[in-house]
Amino acid sequence: MKKVYKAHILFTKEKDHFEVFENGYIAVADGIVLGVAGSLSELNSQLPTLNDQFSEADVIDFGNKLLIPAMNDMHVHAPQVHNQGVAMDLELLPWLQNYTFPEESKYADVDYAERMYRRFLHTQWLFGTMRSVVFGTVHTDSTRKLMQLYQEAGMGALVGKVAMNRNCPDALCEDVDAYIAGQEQLIAEFGDDNALVRPIITPRFVPSCTPELLRACGELAQKYQLPVQSHLSENTSEIAWVAELEPESENYGDAYNRYGLFGQTPTIMAHCVWTHGSELELMKRNGVMVAHCPTSNFNIASGMAPIRTFLDEGVKIGLGSDISGGHDLNMFRMLVYAIQVSKIQYQQNHDKPFLTLPEIFWIATKSAGSFFGKVGSFEPGYEFDALVIDDSVLYPDEYSLLHRLERFIYVGDDRQILYRFCRGQEIKEPKV
Repeated sequence: MKKVYKAHILFTKEKDHFEVFENGYIAVADGIVLGVAGSLSELNSQLPTLNDQFSEADVIDFGNKLLIPAMNDMHVHAPQVHNQGVAMDLELLPWLQNYTFPEESKYADVDYAERMYRRFLHTQWLFGTMRSVVFGTVHTDSTRKLMQLYQEAGMGALVGKVAMNRNCPDALCEDVDAYIAGQEQLIAEFGDDNALVRPIITPRFVPSCTPELLRACGELAQKYQLPVQSHLSENTSEIAWVAELEPESENYGDAYNRYGLFGQTPTIMAHCVWTHGSELELMKRNGVMVAHCPTSNFNIASGMAPIRTFLDEGVKIGLGSDISGGHDLNMFRMLVYAIQVSKIQYQQNHDKPFLTLPEIFWIATKSAGSFFGKVGSFEPGYEFDALVIDDSVLYPDEYSLLHRLERFIYVGDDRQILYRFCRGQEIKEPKV
């Protein structure tokens, strides 16, 4: 099914500048962008055959509204939504023991899980997040329910059944064989490579997984060619703990690498606040993506990830909300916070420039979207994940298109998101 949309179109093909089409046109077929242009005649010239030609009568005209790529949340703990904004005065390890693990234990109850997960998905929808990389819990049935709810909503997600078998409450401890059996059930049900909702191998972090469980995770990732997610170098006490648990590893990243969990299949690691030296080199060599979670890093007193260094070194980067270490599911706010973090780093050192708006928008859209395939841009061949922004309450006539987008990012909210698209389909409000 072919459609053409008209609006003020903005996206970042490259990280250093925006592509801007004032009153532009974008053609979409079967969820894939065919072309984008400043006029209908120019758009028609890009299309492959005369049968694809469009007239003004075929155009869905959004008028003075902005059309931008949808947001991607590259690291989020769906079962922590009830704790959002709670216990933000603790560091990582006591926060896990006293709040996070007790809450996640409740997800043995699938009815409770569904109630919380519906709340979580609805909030993501409000803020225009159409793709996510998600931690579930150790519970197979509740993780299945989360994946089903994403399917029902039409939103894309890589959802992880969490692997844990040490240094955690008994209610969240699952032996290796049980983990493998549950994970393979989900792989059998959601294993279609082209599906919007798929499994991702999810060892929580090295301290919560024995070598046997880490090895099993790596073997499953290789056997089924599944992506991997976990946490890396978030907190200095955590790093010291990993060094004690994995003395044969050169660094925290190498502890994953030795078990086939560090780029052997597509891999995303959250935080990387203290990643440098040989760990950074290994990450670059293996093509591991960083999920930068600025609010979580501040709330849990972890530190400030060196995102400018990662960007300059060619490391892949996306942004994550990290609910509930982070307190905000609005990914547009993550753009703001990431710029602010980089400015604090600049004030401290003055050795590296802070992030610009085009750079952080590119990180949040095209760079992050690459983990899902061709997502996050309006270039031909990309999946049409998009938001239509009605910024009429923000005095748009007084600003350029770029400043209109910037103002929406900084001072707008979900009320300005008029339409949401994922893979070409308009995504209606999910049931809560």
